[in-house]
Amino acid sequence: MDTARRAMVDSQLRVSGVTDPDVVAAFLAVAREDFVPAARRSVAYADRAVPLDNGTMLAPALAYGQMLMAAAIAKTERVLVIGSPGAYLAALAGALGAHVTRCDPQDDLGAGGPYTLVLIDGAIEEVPANLPAALADHGRLVTGWIERGVARLATGRKVAGQIALTSVGEADFALHPAFAARRQWSF
Repeated sequence: MDTARRAMVDSQLRVSGVTDPDVVAAFLAVAREDFVPAARRSVAYADRAVPLDNGTMLAPALAYGQMLMAAAIAKTERVLVIGSPGAYLAALAGALGAHVTRCDPQDDLGAGGPYTLVLIDGAIEEVPANLPAALADHGRLVTGWIERGVARLATGRKVAGQIALTSVGEADFALHPAFAARRQWSF
């Protein structure tokens, strides 16, 4: 699998702008196949999302690479990774030297905080109401964001207790069911 990991980095990440040496080293150090079901290990390095047993998806490596490039994680950063599949993303952030805590969406997001950076593994349709409590003042959020039906990579910063998202570009994140917007009836 080391050859497949190297090929993923060379043919999916570097050619798409994921070139930060520390981010590339993290992808080379963390075995993606360890985070997928045994029956799907043969496709762990394919350029696509991998279905997990709990109904969520492990995003393509490029989506995680774009996320980590946008996050620009500092070695001493306190990072919260939110999401059911989040173990792979947490391992990558840890390989960058961050102090990482991982939780599921239904957990108390503020426990152990405040964090300087929150990474959501999966796309959201709106910022969860309990998320600002997890972030330090001027802390950052990096996530997939469904905007007008299109998945994008988005960044945000906590200012005056609120987080506003800015789209960075398209990214291949599936909507995380826990972060779907409430549907409202309309004509």
